[in-house]
Amino acid sequence: MADVTLISGSTLGSAEYVAEHLAEKLEDAGFSTETLHGPELDELPLNGVWLLVTSTHGAGDLPDNLQPLVEEITERLPDLSEVRFGAVGLGSSEYDTFCGAIKALDQLLIERGAKRIGDRLEIDVTQHEIPEDPAEEWLINWVNLLK
Repeated sequence: MADVTLISGSTLGSAEYVAEHLAEKLEDAGFSTETLHGPELDELPLNGVWLLVTSTHGAGDLPDNLQPLVEEITERLPDLSEVRFGAVGLGSSEYDTFCGAIKALDQLLIERGAKRIGDRLEIDVTQHEIPEDPAEEWLINWVNLLK
């Protein structure tokens, strides 16, 4: 099992790129990783560390590739009390629903017993042309919380 399982939700690919970049940085820091783009619940370990990276689509919605996972969690109500996670969202502050997808996913996991490690990162793509940059800065502190 990987030290950190990265879960990305993306419509246009930006969140996938950020997840892959963070996986590289985690590996550079000595962690093993597995990156899953829009996984199903059965593909995820129900213990350990998850790092969620998702964009927000439409009016605060999750990307299509994460909808099935959220539906499975909502319907099957798994015990996630052995999961610790980090949360990184990408969105545009031009919308009222800025980073709505990561906020909803964060809340859902907490309701199922998972514990967030550190603060949730919300990247405003109107302020950061390269979203990997603020994500990498955030990761430095997040990794310290893993130890």
